[in-house]
Amino acid sequence: MKKTTFMDKYPVYTLTLNKDEIAYANVPQIVEYFKAKIEAHPVARLIAVFDHYAHTKALNGEIMVGLKDAQNVIFCFGTAIPTTKILAVRPRSIGICELEDAFIIEFIEAPKEELHTLMETWAKDLVTPRT
Repeated sequence: MKKTTFMDKYPVYTLTLNKDEIAYANVPQIVEYFKAKIEAHPVARLIAVFDHYAHTKALNGEIMVGLKDAQNVIFCFGTAIPTTKILAVRPRSIGICELEDAFIIEFIEAPKEELHTLMETWAKDLVTPRT
C-alpha cells in the first residue's frame, strides 16, 4: 500500500489492483468481500454502503474522467469511548473505485495501529495468487 497525504493533512493509504490480479469483476463484488470481512470480525460492525458514484451523478456533480464506480463501505471497530474526540475518527470507511483497467482501494489511517494493519491485510488479500 502507498501512503500519501491528501489536502496536506489526511494520511490516505492506497492500493491499486489491476483487474487481472483479483478474482472480483466489479465494485459490488468487492463491497461484498469487505462486508464479509467486517461481519466475520468479532468487534467490527457494518454501518452502511454508500454509493458515492450514484450520489454524485444524481447531483450532476463532477466525476473524474475514467471513473466507472465509487462506493464506500462504512463500519466501526469501536469498543470504548475514552474521550469525545474518538468520535471524530470513527467510523471507518474503505473507498472502492473502479477504473477501466484497475480497482483502487483507499482509506484514511486508523488511530489504532493493529486495526490499521488489519484493514491493510483485508485490502491486500484481494490479490489472487498466481498459479
